[in-house]
Parts: sequence; C-alpha cells; structure tokens
Amino acid sequence: MNLKNRIELLTQLGNYCLSTTPAWETAQHRAQAENGWFIPEFIRLAINQIVAGFLQKDKLEAWAKAYQLPDQPAHPKTVGLIMAGNIPLVGFHDMITIFISGHRQLIKPSSRDEALIRHLVDWMHRQAPETTGLVAFAERLNGCDAYIATGSNNSARYFDYYFGKYPNIIRHNRTSVAILTGAETPQQLEALADDVNQYFGLGCRNVTQIYVPENYDFIPLLVAFKKYEHLSDLAKYKHNYDYQLTLLLLNKKYYMTNGAILLTENDSPFSAISVLHYKYYRPDEGLPHPIAQSNDIQCVVGPAGLAAASQRKHPETAQPAVALAPQSIVPFGSAQQPGLTDYADGVDTLQFLRDL
Repeated sequence: MNLKNRIELLTQLGNYCLSTTPAWETAQHRAQAENGWFIPEFIRLAINQIVAGFLQKDKLEAWAKAYQLPDQPAHPKTVGLIMAGNIPLVGFHDMITIFISGHRQLIKPSSRDEALIRHLVDWMHRQAPETTGLVAFAERLNGCDAYIATGSNNSARYFDYYFGKYPNIIRHNRTSVAILTGAETPQQLEALADDVNQYFGLGCRNVTQIYVPENYDFIPLLVAFKKYEHLSDLAKYKHNYDYQLTLLLLNKKYYMTNGAILLTENDSPFSAISVLHYKYYRPDEGLPHPIAQSNDIQCVVGPAGLAAASQRKHPETAQPAVALAPQSIVPFGSAQQPGLTDYADGVDTLQFLRDL
C-alpha cells in the first residue's frame, strides 16, 4: 500500500469506529467482559478520542507531510509491538504509527485488552487484504528488526534485556500531575475531574497528584469532583475506595473525601485507584522542581499562563525555579485527548520508525 492508501484506510477506520455495527458492538461487550475496568462509558470515550485525535484525514496527511514520509520505506523493517492494557486501546497510537510509516508489524496485545484491537485489525484485513502482510499478531516476537514495548517498570527491565541489542523504544510506568493556583473556576475544576477520573485514573496521562498553594481551599475541588461520584456504584471501584480508606484510618493519616475519592498529602506522584495525592508549594518560590525533572511524569496539567509563571526566579538563588515550556502544559480537561504528535514518554515514535 502506498502512503495515500494507508491514510485513506485509517480514515475509513475512523468512520467504522463511530458506527454501531453489530460486530463492533459485540467486540466492545467482549472487551468489557474480559476486563472489569473497561466499562462502556470509558470504552466509548477512548474510541471517540481516537477518532477525533488520530483518524481524521487532514490530521493524518499533515502528520505524514511533516515527516516527509515516502510512499514506501526504502528498506522496510519488521517491528515487534508489545502493547499495554491499562486503558482501552492504549496501544492503538503505536499501531497506526508503524502502519503509516510503511513498516511491517507483529503485535503482541495485552491479555487485558485484546478484543478491541484484534477486531479493528481484522476489519482492516477485510477492507484491504494487502494489510495482512503489514499488520499481524504473534505470541512470540522473535526475529524482528526493532521493538516498541510498553509495560511496568519490572517488565521494562525484561524488555531491555531481550531487546536491548535492537533499535527499540521501551516504556515504563508514568503518570501525570496538575498544578493549581487557587484561582481556578468551577468549570476548570470539573475539567480537572476528567483528567483524574477518566479510565479510573489507570492511564499514564491521568492526573494522580496535584500541587496546590499553601492554605489552599479544597472544598470547591471536592464539590467539582462529584461529577464522577457515580464511579462508586461500580463494585470494583468501591472495593478500592473502602480498602484505601481503611488504610488511611489505620495509619491515622489525614484525608479528605466527597464519598467517592480520597485526597491525602503524599510526595509520590503515583496514587492508588480512588486516591488523589496532593502536595503543597509556596507560590513565592515558584513551581516545585520535581515536576520538570522527574522521569515518572508523562504530562503536566495546568491553567493558561502556567509556563510563564514557572519562570519566576527563586528569591534566594535568583534562578528560575523551574523550566516549563509553554507546549508542555496541558489545559484542564485535555490530558486524555492526545494528538498524533503527543508521543508517550516524549520519544518521537514516527521519527524513530522513519530513521530505521
């Protein structure tokens, strides 16, 4: 397939994703049955965001043009792709990136997220039989020329051991944080609730820790977060909430809650399901350093103008407290709406593939 054909097929795939075809509906039901965290609300959310952010013809054409992709790579390679399964279709972006580059790929999907990706690849095979030579599934990824693998910190060590001698992109655990100034509107706080609660906080772009100024008033935040109080109706989520609440009580830790989410002060950017960590900062000292320096952070959510505020100089050192580029700040409510060039871990996947 030439580049034009590949873009056209992905555009058609976007239209199919928005359909209510019985086979596609069945695949979504199967995904929910295989993974209790994949509730219909979040499966549909993932699909809609993929279509809006990735599968638009104009966006795909601009993406390919920016990298000056040829119709076919001069030396096509086989790329082994190991997908994660924390949120629905989390490996989809890697799949279409390899596809649009023109390289072949062998996919090992997560056992927690097989139904959706297998159905969409099968649809591609039916629409364009020539894609069977470009996109396939495999239990073992032996003999590939390059690898893209996403998993936990533990699995990343294994990936590095097995794939380290090949060109690779290996990803580990990441999460996201938000910076609040205390001047947020109710609408912004409700948008932040999306960043925290969508997919139950299981995505690397989900906010699991917030930085708040000293003497911050948490009441408006807790009120805004009632937007997702219906999550506590799900037994799996409620069990996590009850367990985390019990731990906080046994350890005599201070916490706040609206009955559906627990807020507790903690230095770690990683928090458990149903828990949001917070950390104080002093506005007169600028923004905290760990945000910009930590390899654990996928993205930083905050209000417009946050990057400029981050350049305020520290009163003692006269140096900028932290350096946040304007493009690195994700607006409230947009953390789970990445575009084609919002590459995981900041590694340009399409450039990696183009340069193989």
